[in-house]
Amino acid sequence: MEKSNPKALLPIAVFLILYLGNGIYFEYISPSEGQMGFYVVSVVLAFSIALIVAFLQNRGQSFEEKISICAKGIGDDNIVIMLFIFILAGAFSGIAKAAGGASSTANLLLSIIPGRFAVPGLFLIACLISMAMGTSVGTITVIAPIACEVSKNGGMPLALTVGVVVGGAMFGDNLSFISDTTIAATKTQGVEMKDKFKTNIRVALPAAVITFIVLIVYAVLSKGVSLGSFDYNIWQALPYFVVLVMSIIGLNVFLVLMVGCILFALVGAFTGSLTYASALASMGDGIEGMFETMIVTILVASIAALMRENGGFAAILSFIRKKAKTKKGGMLGIAGLTAFMDIATANNTVAIVIAAPIAKDISTEYGIDSKKTASLLDTCSCIAQGIIPYGAQLLVAAGIAQLTSFSLIPFLIYPFVLIVFVIISVLREKK
Repeated sequence: MEKSNPKALLPIAVFLILYLGNGIYFEYISPSEGQMGFYVVSVVLAFSIALIVAFLQNRGQSFEEKISICAKGIGDDNIVIMLFIFILAGAFSGIAKAAGGASSTANLLLSIIPGRFAVPGLFLIACLISMAMGTSVGTITVIAPIACEVSKNGGMPLALTVGVVVGGAMFGDNLSFISDTTIAATKTQGVEMKDKFKTNIRVALPAAVITFIVLIVYAVLSKGVSLGSFDYNIWQALPYFVVLVMSIIGLNVFLVLMVGCILFALVGAFTGSLTYASALASMGDGIEGMFETMIVTILVASIAALMRENGGFAAILSFIRKKAKTKKGGMLGIAGLTAFMDIATANNTVAIVIAAPIAKDISTEYGIDSKKTASLLDTCSCIAQGIIPYGAQLLVAAGIAQLTSFSLIPFLIYPFVLIVFVIISVLREKK
């Protein structure tokens, strides 16, 4: 049994002080116009310094031995697979955006929705687009401007129309097969994406249905809205639906992403939205957009390996054992740990990568199904990320709508309903 050593958790404490501390200072104490405070200090820099701290610990090991420990952590099969998927997901995201897929899909769905049901329609569209795109921030970037127009035309609260978009974006981010959170949660726990999806949707779908019903009631009680007209190209939207279907039926994620890239390249050439050069450039840009996530994954894998070796994970497990005596307690421990890491890092993928190895140990300790653990990791990180006012999702949405991120929080119906269903799912778990 590994020896518990709370001091081995110092690298995480250093990271939190550097990232969260500076973020709070530059966001709320000494803000600069046009600068997001939580992005002043790069998450890569903060983790790099934390890794240095990890290397300075445990003087009983040589530098070469510590390098070997890091190499084994980085070389884990699941970490390598995750890195490769990030590359493909970046290429897919880049070419899909350049081909006009996201905007055409959103506008196609908007053209079908009756004006009276604009608000629940925005929620549904955000759910579908984020599932197809695999990114909540990308979805918000595409749909939030439309939500602003809907608010303006219909005289509805701007915070409401934008807030429901954020909620829908988090639904898809949580369930999408090509989302980096799904990739991180499944690969770190060694489960199939389709199995995690089946487990996840039992919690996420009821929460989404309740949210949709609430919005339908609001729509019935409010007056109709003039949505205006939106241009779309059915061919540019088609690849997203193909990718969505392929993902849901459980095809290999590598195959899904490669087929998606090929389809968007062909559609882009057919509709004139892409040339050979722009298709290559867009895929390259998309991959570059994943670089930070990949570097953070490598750094966190190294830090986690050293912390585990030094007894840090054993210390966390010891704490959870004192507080949680049952399987349900272990599941609540995973949920709380993941949410805390997201609140601290303001990045749901990073939160999962940090919490995942500890969650895996908790699962083994309490006999928790790996599919359930992966679902808890993804869901709880997305809940926290969809609520914190300094996360990229709310900051981007607030920036587009010219509102404060705090003003959106009361209208984040889906994340708050999802919390209730997560708790219910844990309480219903058999002993």
